[in-house]
Amino acid sequence: MSATAVIDTSIFIAILLGEPDAAIHSQAIRLYPKRVMAAATYLECAMVSSKKTTGRADLDDWLLREMVAVVPVDHALAQIAADAFARFGKGRHPAGLNFGDCFAYALARSLNAPLLFKGDDFARTDVLRAGT
Repeated sequence: MSATAVIDTSIFIAILLGEPDAAIHSQAIRLYPKRVMAAATYLECAMVSSKKTTGRADLDDWLLREMVAVVPVDHALAQIAADAFARFGKGRHPAGLNFGDCFAYALARSLNAPLLFKGDDFARTDVLRAGT
């Protein structure tokens, strides 16, 4: 098992909203000593959570509590995200990755780390899946 897991927006939102599988996702996160999220994923989480709760405060509290590091987006990561959209993007592939998904995918691929996600979009790609 990899020491690092990349966290997708779908996991944060499931936990934030207390969805039925939230506890399973929380436990899965804690299986990995190092937890990371792309800065673009952070923005997506902030945007989505602002509609649901107090928004960024909840996100920042969660990141601290779960010890999730936010990784800056540089040119190399953006290139991998662009490649992800070309291969798996919405309207191009059944995975239908959106902007935020492409950055979660890119970070996981760049680190050769598994991605923790909810749903079946990433399952239609070649990204490693974190255990849930």
